[in-house]
Amino acid sequence: MYPEAFSIPVYVDYAAVFAWALSGALVGMRKGFDLTGVFVVSLLSSVGGSLARDALFLQRKPPVLTDPNYLPVIMAATLLAALVGRWLIKDRYRVPFDRMIMMIDSFGTPAFAVLGMQLAISMHVPVPGVLLVGVANGVGGSLLRDIVVRDVPAILKPGQHFVTVLVLACAFFMALVYYDIGHPATDGLIMIVLFVAIRAITISFDLRTKPLLGNVKAP
Repeated sequence: MYPEAFSIPVYVDYAAVFAWALSGALVGMRKGFDLTGVFVVSLLSSVGGSLARDALFLQRKPPVLTDPNYLPVIMAATLLAALVGRWLIKDRYRVPFDRMIMMIDSFGTPAFAVLGMQLAISMHVPVPGVLLVGVANGVGGSLLRDIVVRDVPAILKPGQHFVTVLVLACAFFMALVYYDIGHPATDGLIMIVLFVAIRAITISFDLRTKPLLGNVKAP
């Protein structure tokens, strides 16, 4: 069913952690948090997906506790946000800032999804379970970030296509792995590029989902 050797380069993991940490730090700064608050949002944003994956599905220690490089990467992202974020969060940059956050998320999401699916595959989880772990790992950081800053999680409200694109990208990746097409690491990178490309299109052309009941205002 799965190839015996399955490995995604470790730099993909660190890049995803950095991307989510930077995203969380910038959102925390936009909310007016101090340095401690910004770091907390950055931390939860970057490890939220792996915490959900490991605590709820795979019952293993999360990498933030086992990998000594996680916290330095998160700290570096927080420091970068502190140095340049004040120019990015000004009101006149609101639309470019929001687009930048979406593009950062667009890289971190599929990267974490691939890592989650990699771990699920290594534990011989069936295909539907692998897809569930991948999606949860991909969106867990954004979900936790939005809850902490008291926003309605972006994945729950109408907006540019996000979760649907992630599910399709994960299914595409699983098809490549299941039928042993190409090298698994290459398949993972292809899936990440595919997701980023589709998300860039949805953001550029403002392709959006709609409320299930039409234009109904929340109570």
